[in-house]
Amino acid sequence: MTELGLPKQILACLFDLDGVITRTAVVHAAAWKRTFDDFLRGRDGEGFRPFDDADYAAYVDGLPRADGVRSFLASRGVELPDGTPDDPPDRATVYGLGNRKNELLLDMIRTDGVEAYDGTLRYIEAVRAHGLRTAVVSSSANCRDVLRSVGAEALFDVRIDGGVAAERRLPGKPRPDTFLAAAKDLGVEPSEAAVFEDALAGMDAGRSGHFGYVVGVDRVGQSAALRAHGADIVVQDLDELGERA
Repeated sequence: MTELGLPKQILACLFDLDGVITRTAVVHAAAWKRTFDDFLRGRDGEGFRPFDDADYAAYVDGLPRADGVRSFLASRGVELPDGTPDDPPDRATVYGLGNRKNELLLDMIRTDGVEAYDGTLRYIEAVRAHGLRTAVVSSSANCRDVLRSVGAEALFDVRIDGGVAAERRLPGKPRPDTFLAAAKDLGVEPSEAAVFEDALAGMDAGRSGHFGYVVGVDRVGQSAALRAHGADIVVQDLDELGERA
């Protein structure tokens, strides 16, 4: 292991955004809850079963927005037409619900702002100081704006986000395609890249993509699940990697 806590063959680091770089995972979860609870209440009445943290972890976290809608609704036996990406947020379609969630998310970010995890920023700066290349890999279409809001855009050589994935027709997590695209853009083999993720779908992507090292970042007490889904190591903050080296 190097002093960064990584295997010696690692030449590049691929970081998820929400929950790894920024404290936005909780905001995403809140926006999803409001979206799905409003939908379920309108469909089933006040006796509906609310969307909860377990639903977020199992069906939504880390997935592209439309996939998250489909995944959660399928878990409740609900099927909606896809609609189109420009559906209004009050339309009962997959894209309509997804756009409602995004509308709520942006309102929350504008109201409360975004915070970065200082330990992650310090670790990325150390990674770059050691000559390793860096990429951000996120299913969020708001990735660039969020990075700019915390002054972190310049810390990454490559950005593969929801917009880039749509342009290149890359399937999202748990498929490894977005991480593989980041590694390719950085000019390294998957075996030479480390993945940093807090979502179970991201762990699955890291494992199935045969990356050289998969780091699970446990912000919500799911260490065992992260390991079960493919993490080589689990930390609560990236500062710990240097301490363990």
